[in-house]
Amino acid sequence: MKKFLLCTVGMAALAGPAVAADLSARPYKAPPPIVSPLYDWSGFYIGINGGWGSSRNCWGIVPVAGAVIPDGCADRSGGLVGGQIGYRWQFGQFVVGLEAQGDWADLSGSRVSILNPAFTTHTQTDGIGLFTGQIGYAWNATLLYVKGGAAVTSNRYDINTTLAGVNVASASSTRWGGAVGVGVEYGFAPNWSAGIEYDHLFMGDTNNSFSVVNPLLAGALNRISQDVDMVTIRVNYRFGGYGAPIAARY
Repeated sequence: MKKFLLCTVGMAALAGPAVAADLSARPYKAPPPIVSPLYDWSGFYIGINGGWGSSRNCWGIVPVAGAVIPDGCADRSGGLVGGQIGYRWQFGQFVVGLEAQGDWADLSGSRVSILNPAFTTHTQTDGIGLFTGQIGYAWNATLLYVKGGAAVTSNRYDINTTLAGVNVASASSTRWGGAVGVGVEYGFAPNWSAGIEYDHLFMGDTNNSFSVVNPLLAGALNRISQDVDMVTIRVNYRFGGYGAPIAARY
């Protein structure tokens, strides 16, 4: 019995170093890396917007002969609400896109004519459309972009008597011009983003004829210029997945 125990102890003593050597020879396997997905801005999106706008209009009288007679300028401010649709493509951190935006507007105001104070001119802009291209730079879920393209506004012009407020002439005008803007957008959830945007519209000037003889100056046209500033809050829903796991952190 003593011999058996001695043999067992001896075999265990010899096997210990071999087992330890075998364990130490096994390669260490690192845990899998933690993969962090980057926000993907590519795809079709649709959204809503709302905010504030200001339209600056300058009136001038265009007589049958002679130079244009200035009749003063005025700013009209009011609310905006509407929506937008678009598509974006992402190349690394650069993002390009196309977008169409339409807004209902309430930019209206009146001003007593300088040329003929017996009358008051009234301007109202009730619709704004933008058709623009975008180029931006993305920091994961944050996108900074600039945009530019075409703009269109729907306007109504009225001439009223100053004392009684009776309408004596009116005209409607759909005007086309250019637009530039800048915005920042943040992806706060998969497929959802929110941002703020500023746009300036260059609508130029155009001659307008009224429904009757121009009461400000018989036989004359009215030349009306327009520039519009817009600040809107936007919320978009993008169709498609959140993004692919393309960045690893250890």
